[in-house]
Amino acid sequence: MILHICPRADWDAAGELLRPASLDSEGFVHCSDPGTVALPASRLYPARTDLVLLEVDPGRLGVPVRWEPGVRDGQVEASGPWFPHVYGPLPRAAVVGVHDFPPEADGTFRLPVSLAER
Repeated sequence: MILHICPRADWDAAGELLRPASLDSEGFVHCSDPGTVALPASRLYPARTDLVLLEVDPGRLGVPVRWEPGVRDGQVEASGPWFPHVYGPLPRAAVVGVHDFPPEADGTFRLPVSLAER
């Protein structure tokens, strides 16, 4: 399982394929695994209350998924966690779960209980 963070409105408006802006600007869709999803969420979306976490089955994507180092402030963090990057749009059929993703009181994020208790 890999996870993708997006605004609920983007997910609700998506047809059969979700095409986040990063697909055009960077060539891939940013994703995380359960152990790292709080890092980009807290850094990129502090205190946002409109987010959902898409649970994606990589076997249903039909496009390459590459695990690559994260980038922070334009610098590759090769010694930090690596993240799954999806090189194509996310088909709705590959999304096996949609989870509310509210911030904590301090504006940071944690893996939702619905995923953590598995």
